[in-house]
Amino acid sequence: MEFCPECGSLLLPKEGLLQCRCGYTKKIGEKEKERYDLGKEPESPREIPVIEEEIQQMPTVKSDCRRCGNTEAYYWMVQTRGADEPATKFFRCTKCKYTWREYD
Repeated sequence: MEFCPECGSLLLPKEGLLQCRCGYTKKIGEKEKERYDLGKEPESPREIPVIEEEIQQMPTVKSDCRRCGNTEAYYWMVQTRGADEPATKFFRCTKCKYTWREYD
């Protein structure tokens, strides 16, 4: 991580440069390109990580499935938003495998 020498904010890689919200920019050299992994496409913000493997070992809670009416579901939590916001709770029905999420 590098910080802006003018305002102290975090410099973010964008369009081959390290840029700050105050307007400061710095050219990225080859070492920095590897460090920031700029060859990869950014992940879509709509992608939601869902566990696809068998989850019988996951904890269960009492929760009503909207699809089949079952009252038990597996659950897990994933930090899908900012670190200062609560994690998203995912549920999967133990009977029909319908998956849904809840935000706090």
